[in-house]
Amino acid sequence: MNKLSHYDDAGSPRMVDVSAKSVTKRTARAHAFVRLSPEVLAKLPENPKGNPLEVARIAGVMAAKRTSDLIPLCHPLPLAHADVDVTVVANGVRIIATASTSAQTGVEMEAMTAASIAALTVYDMTKALDKGIEITDIHLLEKTGGKSGDYHR
Repeated sequence: MNKLSHYDDAGSPRMVDVSAKSVTKRTARAHAFVRLSPEVLAKLPENPKGNPLEVARIAGVMAAKRTSDLIPLCHPLPLAHADVDVTVVANGVRIIATASTSAQTGVEMEAMTAASIAALTVYDMTKALDKGIEITDIHLLEKTGGKSGDYHR
């Protein structure tokens, strides 16, 4: 088994030193799904709090930019791009978040954070209609760049 890089030899958590790594272009895409009842889906356009899909998209982009403030050992990254696509589909809302940078470490956590916060925002804006909303299927779809190479789910 590979040694986990976020722990030192004594087993204490640490931020990984990436100073010796090369700067490369890195991208990541992540997914989240918000399961909504047909009744909630039908009421999305008339939500009194505003358009939940657009607010979720903006929240996701903002979250990607703040990932290192939310996850203790993440490096702050200069994002070149962050985007969140929020689409109504059968049974809910599908969220695909994308992040890219040229840096010494990857942007998987930025994409995952964007997808997660976008999903939580949909929940927040629709919870008055249904407390049984589920957020599911948060996962990395793909990442490119870096020493470990590309990953495609």
